[in-house]
Amino acid sequence: MASFIKYFCFCICMLSIPLMAAQAQSLSNNNQIITGADRTEEYLPYLKGKRIAIMANPTSIIGEKHLVDSLQSLGVEIVKVFGPEHGFRGNVGAGVHVKDEIDSKTGIPIVSLYGAKRKPSKEDLENVDLLIYDLQDVGCRFYTNINALVRLMEACHENNLELLILDRPNPNGYLIDGPVLDMKYKSGIGQFPIPMSHGLTVAEFAMMANGEGWLEDKVQCKLKIIPVANYTHDMPYTLPVSPSPNLNTQQAVLLYPSTCMFEGTYVNHGRGTYFPFIVFGSPAYKGIYSFSYTPKSIKGMSTSPLFMDQVCYGLDLRNYDTDLLRKSRQINLKWIMELYKNSPEKEIFFDGSLSKQMNNIEIQIGSGLFRQQIIDGVPESEIRASWEPGLSNYKLMRKKYLLYP
Repeated sequence: MASFIKYFCFCICMLSIPLMAAQAQSLSNNNQIITGADRTEEYLPYLKGKRIAIMANPTSIIGEKHLVDSLQSLGVEIVKVFGPEHGFRGNVGAGVHVKDEIDSKTGIPIVSLYGAKRKPSKEDLENVDLLIYDLQDVGCRFYTNINALVRLMEACHENNLELLILDRPNPNGYLIDGPVLDMKYKSGIGQFPIPMSHGLTVAEFAMMANGEGWLEDKVQCKLKIIPVANYTHDMPYTLPVSPSPNLNTQQAVLLYPSTCMFEGTYVNHGRGTYFPFIVFGSPAYKGIYSFSYTPKSIKGMSTSPLFMDQVCYGLDLRNYDTDLLRKSRQINLKWIMELYKNSPEKEIFFDGSLSKQMNNIEIQIGSGLFRQQIIDGVPESEIRASWEPGLSNYKLMRKKYLLYP
């Protein structure tokens, strides 16, 4: 009898091991960030029987497979794909117009919204029942995906369609900083009164655009959102796919809120290297900085970078500890202040438009004060103070639209 009881207890223990393992795995999954696209059980039934159009690029993935390829293999009827800047498959350089085409892998028509038109036409949507938006964003005003999102929202309203947003984490979600855009400087890289780093996911931004009347004629788009599971804005998040050709590393993504402002200067900001937004320089800094690099034409990234084939001297941030940005919860102004101070070409430093590729600093920063503040040597604390009360008012308004803590 004693031996039977011992054997029975042994069997119970062995049966419990897989259950405990499953529970542990479930607990692990509960703590893991799960993107909207990966939560297929939440939206696949909603797609059944509908003709679907999708705005997507290489960041639109389920697991490790592209969203369009995955949904098509699951029997979803995808009738059209809309491609943003850099194209649907992400093989086009920054600012280069993209043409319509037929996707060679799936046979689905691709309509470019970064070429002859920036918004779907009525004809583009006449055989569509539902639009899906799934693009990875990096949380900055000058990253143009949010512009494309608003135009898609307007097209949905105009054609009585719903927009399904598969939300993704913002890798810079902790950071809300920079001047709120002075609408006098509205441009293709700044269309909404938000700071340089806005601290929103794309779904939260879509809700804000609806709620604040930022769509044309203040119309509203009907939204359905699949949120990210187990996510807060303070969570670090490593992107599984580079969001664009020149944001090709996690280091670049995390530095981008601070370093994209160099697009408003006459300084090479790493274009023409494999470290864009991480290294900065100019031939003018020879003898001032020891670090050097030579921008080259790189297909799909930058074919004619500023100072191409010239040795540039300047800053190397490849080993910069990005946790310092997270601790400060501020964009870094010291780098641009330092390069201006050390520049032998101060009179043209803030004219990125001289490169015939970028903007002047007012367009980039979204403020008419910044250039003169740096020229006058205004302390960083005073520069930041000049962003108020706009920045604090934005932070208060932002709270109305948060989906995540």
